[in-house]
Amino acid sequence: MIKNYGKLTIAVSGGVDSMTLGSFAHRLLGRQQVKLVHALSPAVPKAATLRVETQAEAEGWDIRMVDAGEFEDEQYRANPFNRCFFCKTNLYQTLSGLSSGILVSGTNADDLQDFRPGLEAAQNHQVRHPYVEAGFNKDDVRALASELGLPQLSRLPSSPCLSSRVETGIRIERADLEAIDSVESWIQSEFTPKTVRCRVLEEGIMIQMDPLTLTSLDLEDQKKTEERVLEYFQHRPSSKVRFSAYQRGSAFKIPELQT
Repeated sequence: MIKNYGKLTIAVSGGVDSMTLGSFAHRLLGRQQVKLVHALSPAVPKAATLRVETQAEAEGWDIRMVDAGEFEDEQYRANPFNRCFFCKTNLYQTLSGLSSGILVSGTNADDLQDFRPGLEAAQNHQVRHPYVEAGFNKDDVRALASELGLPQLSRLPSSPCLSSRVETGIRIERADLEAIDSVESWIQSEFTPKTVRCRVLEEGIMIQMDPLTLTSLDLEDQKKTEERVLEYFQHRPSSKVRFSAYQRGSAFKIPELQT
């Protein structure tokens, strides 16, 4: 199927979906047919950018790092419930100006079951979704990564952008995203949880981990973590730090209908 696309430009975020697609397409079609683009942004974890750079060097990708400019978009910064629409609109506008080829994303069939405003932006820019067209879900993508000899990708946990950690309606700020990234990286190195999220909520900072890791923390671990969190969030000096089990999408809120 992908052979019929012609020249491709693939947006690679550093996650399993887009990275696996990038490797598959590049190996199948070659450097002349496939260009890859990674958006540098405060909303992208440093580890994700490093992962892209490492994979690009190993695979010989033709890759370009760009600033999609979403932080200049006040509609994005306001963090409405459809924030992803404005993020992806900025991304695809940037990519459209860089290439005459078909724009391709790593969206998979499972993503269609979620609320994904970014898909509307993709439709507006004629972006193709090879996984969706092939009926591939997340498990299929992980299996493909394994077949390609990329076990580090096949085991990579899902992790949306850092802005998804900020409660809907709270303005997106660089300082918050940098702190979130630092906190999650520190917790990952200190406790190696299966899942960790640092969320900025109206009531303070919420640290979420998978239940097994959370219950293994003693009072000293929690105190040490709280101190480190407040150190990274010095720009929010009155914030309270709480702990809870991981709950997917818990910073996302859809406005109530006015009647």
